[in-house]
Amino acid sequence: MDTSIREAVRDKYGAIASGVTSSGCCGGNSCDPITSNLYDPNDTASLPAEAVNASLGCGNPTALIALKPGQTVLDLGSGGGIDVLLSARRVGPTGKVYGLDMTDEMLALARANQARADVTNVEFLKGEIENIPLPDASVDVVISNCVINLSPDKDRVLREAFRVLRPDGQFAVSDVVVRRPVPDDVRRNVELWVGCVAGALDESDYRAKLATAGFKDITVEPWRIYDLHDARHVLASAGLDADVIARTAEGAFASAFVRATKPAACCGPTCCL
Repeated sequence: MDTSIREAVRDKYGAIASGVTSSGCCGGNSCDPITSNLYDPNDTASLPAEAVNASLGCGNPTALIALKPGQTVLDLGSGGGIDVLLSARRVGPTGKVYGLDMTDEMLALARANQARADVTNVEFLKGEIENIPLPDASVDVVISNCVINLSPDKDRVLREAFRVLRPDGQFAVSDVVVRRPVPDDVRRNVELWVGCVAGALDESDYRAKLATAGFKDITVEPWRIYDLHDARHVLASAGLDADVIARTAEGAFASAFVRATKPAACCGPTCCL
């Protein structure tokens, strides 16, 4: 496990959580097109402003699946709690939503947002997504919002997600993917803008890793292709030429919806896959 990556992520998101205020914008990301306009304003209107402002995702995992009353949901890397609170509304008082985060500052912010929203069917847990502190087969749905790409051990994350899901459980996450090979130096430059592409998986690699973990019905659906011309001001401030980088990386990175299913329980000599 690469502890330096984990510490860098913890420091970055801890600082962001500490700086969130109700007057912030797009999670401190300057309202860029990666993190903006991800949620229906009607859905977030009743949430604390601090939960919305702390959102650092690249999609809306709560829109990927029709959550049902009574279900148990786990959000990997729950941050300020926006997806947890939205999910809690959908599963209702008979359901339960866990938010898992390794950053003390984010957990404090999320619990404060839970109190502000007066939501009781939620529990925020401290831990790493590579070591989920929940029993086997204990949740119906695993969601995540632009977090798995940050992990230095994605295979373990996916195995853990599979472990805690019940048979027929759903994996429904938003994440950054790479659509074609790009040089490492370009990845690092684009990361200045997107913030989390260095560890992003190729679409085919994502499918393969999910299959190896045991999932079926796997889909990876890019929906927002990153236009590097939108990053001009960020790259220029770092002394980089957005036009030069765009010639290599334009269209190479995307926000994607990633879905998969844990097979049903074994029903005979062989499992019903």
